[in-house]
Amino acid sequence: MTGPLPAVGTVEYVTGSSTPSGEHLATTVEQGRFCFARCTCGWRGPARRARSLARTDAERHAKG
Repeated sequence: MTGPLPAVGTVEYVTGSSTPSGEHLATTVEQGRFCFARCTCGWRGPARRARSLARTDAERHAKG
């Protein structure tokens, strides 16, 4: 996936950093009853009902 990520919900949490060196900026987004992590690299985590699990997914992805 290239280009900006589409808007799909409300951003709740941001972790990591976005730099030209390829580091990741992972966020959590709410969509209906679910929350999921997504990243500027195009990665998307599984839909979760618990925000804390989506945050953990985002942190793990941003750390590599």
